[in-house]
Amino acid sequence: MTVELIKGQKCNLTKDTPLLTRIIVGMGWHNTGSAVEVDFSAFLLTPSQSVSKDEDLIFYGNASTPDQSVSVLQSDKKTYAGLTDNTQIAVSLSKIPAEYERIAFALTIYEAEKRQHSFSLLDDAYLRIINAADGTELLRYRLGKAFTVETAIVAGEIYRYQNEWKFSAVGSGYAGGLAALCQSYGIRINDILPSVQPASRVVQPQQSPLILPELRSRPKPAGHLPPSLPASPPASPASPASPPAPPLNPGSHLLKQRGERINLQKGAGSLGEILINLNWVQTQSSGWFGSKGIDLDLGCLFELKNGLKGSVQALGESFGSLNRPPYISLDGDDRTGSIATGENLRINGHYLSEISRIVVFAFIYEGITNWSQADARVTIRQQNGPDIEVRLDEYNNNKGMCAIAMIRNQQDETFSVERLVEYFAGHEELDQHYNWNLRWEAGSK
Repeated sequence: MTVELIKGQKCNLTKDTPLLTRIIVGMGWHNTGSAVEVDFSAFLLTPSQSVSKDEDLIFYGNASTPDQSVSVLQSDKKTYAGLTDNTQIAVSLSKIPAEYERIAFALTIYEAEKRQHSFSLLDDAYLRIINAADGTELLRYRLGKAFTVETAIVAGEIYRYQNEWKFSAVGSGYAGGLAALCQSYGIRINDILPSVQPASRVVQPQQSPLILPELRSRPKPAGHLPPSLPASPPASPASPASPPAPPLNPGSHLLKQRGERINLQKGAGSLGEILINLNWVQTQSSGWFGSKGIDLDLGCLFELKNGLKGSVQALGESFGSLNRPPYISLDGDDRTGSIATGENLRINGHYLSEISRIVVFAFIYEGITNWSQADARVTIRQQNGPDIEVRLDEYNNNKGMCAIAMIRNQQDETFSVERLVEYFAGHEELDQHYNWNLRWEAGSK
């Protein structure tokens, strides 16, 4: 009987099937009308949550490990339980070298930015695991419709734990496609011209060339500054009125005053995943924002217990990671504000004890600095309690960055969320105010 999993759940593969030695990891999806090209890949990861070499990425350009422990099935795909998956990867559990702790399985969209494609165009995406010996479907994880601007998804992982193999339904989305995933797992990608496909990656001597699909990416340090923004125009009687505030979602808790705080509610075991959503009103006019509108970005500064500090934001392509430090990831970059789900930061509450503090911020990457017209609001969704909402209803139109909330570790038991809504000229000023002391340089996205 198939076990149906939801995001965040885990399942022991070998406890009830001790003779399980070879599995088929299948993934499927349906296009909603657009011709979205989806690729399936697997990353063999060491205990440091990174690859040991570039060839630890398994995909259509590098279809198998040398020992055949992980391989993409192409013409030899089979139908299991009446279903033929879009793509299948065979994994011989007994052959996986001891140096690897887990294997992450991902979906990415080819030429997503160029074609303006994202996972919002897919329906019924799933991952399932099949016992290759008898064709029995062991588990299935349906990804649902939680993804909008994302172009890469880590669907799930299999991992070793006390001589057993388990599966984790991850379901984490990222912007940046395969290039962003490669960087997060320690594979450095050179800039490759968009007209070249496929392209050869530069490799070290005595290594076999790894053929990668079209990628455009470059490594960047943690701190990056946006380009200079135009100043807000003076107030005018003809200026459009601020839009009315939206009603509070039923059951939500609104932090109204600066310094007001609330603790997240902890369920059995851990806080689970915490989602921080930024949304705002997109105004298309020749007025305050101009004809292009406003590009409002969500990000954060983080400090871990081990002293590591940095930022997670689209600027500089610092999208973070949910399952390795800093345990915070940015799902996507909404350049328009027209996507209903806005932008999302995710915090892995399972690593609460590793995180010291987080400052959530928003800044105007492009457009006139007029916060009063943006009607920006941040909603913090927890698994075990009501939503927490912070509205940017105090304005300083002379400054392009707003510190929204401070999230602090409370004795490794929970996080507290404190309303800030304080405006700054930019990243450096915000950094100095909250004593982060990072080094910042100009960047772009």
